[in-house]
Amino acid sequence: MKTLPASVLFACSHNSVRSPMAEALAKRLYGQASFIDSVGVAASDVDAFAVAALDELGIDVHRHLSKTFDDVDPASFDLIVTLSPEAHHSALEFTRSTAAEVEYWPTPDPTAVEGSREARLAAYRQTRDQILARLKARFGAPSGPTL
Repeated sequence: MKTLPASVLFACSHNSVRSPMAEALAKRLYGQASFIDSVGVAASDVDAFAVAALDELGIDVHRHLSKTFDDVDPASFDLIVTLSPEAHHSALEFTRSTAAEVEYWPTPDPTAVEGSREARLAAYRQTRDQILARLKARFGAPSGPTL
């Protein structure tokens, strides 16, 4: 476990599922102690299943506005956590001339799961819970509300 950096950026492929989940969960846990944001390699609207999975924890991401690496300054972040291979490659390029640390947290893409609504939602819950566990393992006990 390492200490919480002053600023953390979460990145995935589209800033519509994994990185918004990570951003929202981290803000709930550590929002008062760190600046937290998220981006994608490309931007698309937040996924409705991601919204539903976070709603179950009382976290509202309905108004999340997707961003890309082009929308943020790499020098503004101490740590960039990538959640997809594509985002990891982009983050390494993005931080080439900065002191930002880049970590890769391989996280399954729940959009790949097909089937009933409940089966798909279960995949999003699993991704949410995996990110939550990784946050707590990496940054320790939260200073704010717990999940």
